[in-house]
Amino acid sequence: MGVALLVPPPLDAEIDGLRRALGDGALGRMPAHLTLVPPVNVREDRLGEALAVLRRAAAATRPFTVSLGPPATFLPDNPTLHLTIADEAAVRTLRNRVFVDPLARTLTWPFVPHVTLADAIPPDRIAAALAALADYRVDVGFSRLHLLREGPGRIWAPVADAAFAAPVVIGRGGLPVELTVTERADPEAAALARVDGTVRLVVTARSEGAVAGIAEGWCRRGEAHIGALVVADDLQQLGVAHHLIAAFRSEAVLRGCELLTMAPAVGDLPDVG
Repeated sequence: MGVALLVPPPLDAEIDGLRRALGDGALGRMPAHLTLVPPVNVREDRLGEALAVLRRAAAATRPFTVSLGPPATFLPDNPTLHLTIADEAAVRTLRNRVFVDPLARTLTWPFVPHVTLADAIPPDRIAAALAALADYRVDVGFSRLHLLREGPGRIWAPVADAAFAAPVVIGRGGLPVELTVTERADPEAAALARVDGTVRLVVTARSEGAVAGIAEGWCRRGEAHIGALVVADDLQQLGVAHHLIAAFRSEAVLRGCELLTMAPAVGDLPDVG
């Protein structure tokens, strides 16, 4: 596992464009990011502790902005090209908060905040890139951090996130409940859903390789529900939504969920047979 600040959109696409031009071998396997904790083995029975570290670190941090660039390299020790961080204080403070057991590990190199553009590229290409990108500067704002896990094919994907905000606590004096807003259910929350029999369903439509639309929801105890239905603006009148709903319904029926509902914001449920 690892902990990182993921470069948010739309800047992530710009950074990935630079990575593609430089021939970064990790493009497609690792999103554009600033590493806080490099790969570390976390035992399954300590995953809850790792998630608690993530939440505590995020709760003590507030959104911040840093300036990326100009590019630099770790040569002669390491043939990399990366974007430097001009103002490191907030990054280093956050790193110290999250770099604790069970997410701490022995480091080969000292911690240097940076956003990698390419690993293991020829020195002559590094020199050319340093010259070509000498004036590159961009500001990026971070509002959350992510816990990532390496999967098959050495693909790294986020499994949990935590926003830079103090959690809301309700029920003081009775049953205290801490509320946090995240981009995805973390492994502990997902485990509760599995116990409850809830299965998330996501259907994605693509046209000529590009995402045309997505239907996202869940299936539980005989009922399926679509909570989000999004179709690309230029494909709104071409029946993509109809196909997404039909595919979602078919998959739900296979899972024993005959009743399909949709969130009010999604719209009326069309007759898809």
